[in-house]
Order: sequence, then structure tokens, then C-alpha cells
Amino acid sequence: MKDIMRIKCLLSEDIETLLNQQIKKEAHSSSMYLAMASWCNQNGFDYSSDYFFKQSEEERMHQLKLFKYVLDMGGRAVSPDVANIKQDYPAFREVFEDALEAEISITQSLKNIAATCMREQDFVTFEFLNWFMKEQREEEYKARRALELFEVIGEEGTGRWEIDKHVNKITYNSEAAGE
Repeated sequence: MKDIMRIKCLLSEDIETLLNQQIKKEAHSSSMYLAMASWCNQNGFDYSSDYFFKQSEEERMHQLKLFKYVLDMGGRAVSPDVANIKQDYPAFREVFEDALEAEISITQSLKNIAATCMREQDFVTFEFLNWFMKEQREEEYKARRALELFEVIGEEGTGRWEIDKHVNKITYNSEAAGE
């Protein structure tokens, strides 16, 4: 029966494995952003907390989009376990540094899947991944801009309060990016 199901699946085993790994990474990101939202909330950074709650929701949506795609293609989507979520941060800035690192890692992972799709000539999945690649441009842009606030505003005096107020206002202009 397993061989018959594989024949009906439109994904290679390698791509299905990579997509399931990406599902886990998106779930991890969603949980990471929830922990960041909690830390920000506990430390009085309400706007940043709201920002990370929204980021968590987006990552969860990405996870579900990938999950449903694997199923639609006849594959087996795996609901991931999520562990090792950092709960405490020694500094406000470190929250945003970790967020940028995570977004860069997700971009690299998606690029790896896309490269595998091209090698295997899985143009359907490659096209599906284009949405995620565009989304990652926005995600990395917002994470970089948030971190840049620490340089522009500085943390001294009311700096952290000002940074917190501005984080939620960061937007990505897709028209300016040529989309």
C-alpha cells in the first residue's frame, strides 16, 4: 500500500521531507514569537508584545499553508513537536536580534527547498514556494528595521520606550519593492 500511495503523491520523498522540516521550523518560529510577546509584555513593552503576537500568527499561518500543501499533493504532513523555546532575554535588543536571526534562517531553509525543487524539476512546488520567498523579503525587512531602531533611537533614557512605540509601525511597502 505504501508504494501505491507514493506513486499517487506528487512530491518526491526528499521534497516531502524538506517541507515537513519547514513546517516544523514555522511552528518553532510561531512559538518563539509567542515567547517573545510574553517577555515583552512582562517587561512593559506593550507595542512590541503586540508586534510579536502578530508575527506568531503569521508564522502559524505559514505552517498551515505548508501543511495543507503537502496534503493536497498527496503527501503525509507531520504535526511537529516544538521544544527548546527561549523564554527569557537579558536585554530588550536581544529579542529583536533573535527575531532577525530566525527570519534569516527561515529564508535560507526556503532557498534550500527551492534549489532542491529546481534540481528535481518540481516546478509546481517551486512556484508554491515563490509566495514564501516574497513573504520572507517582508519578514526580514521588518526584522531589520526593528533592530535598526536601537541604533537610530538608542536605548538611553526613554529610548526603549520610544523603540517600543515605533516597532508596531514598521511596514513593508511592496510597491516600492517592485511587486
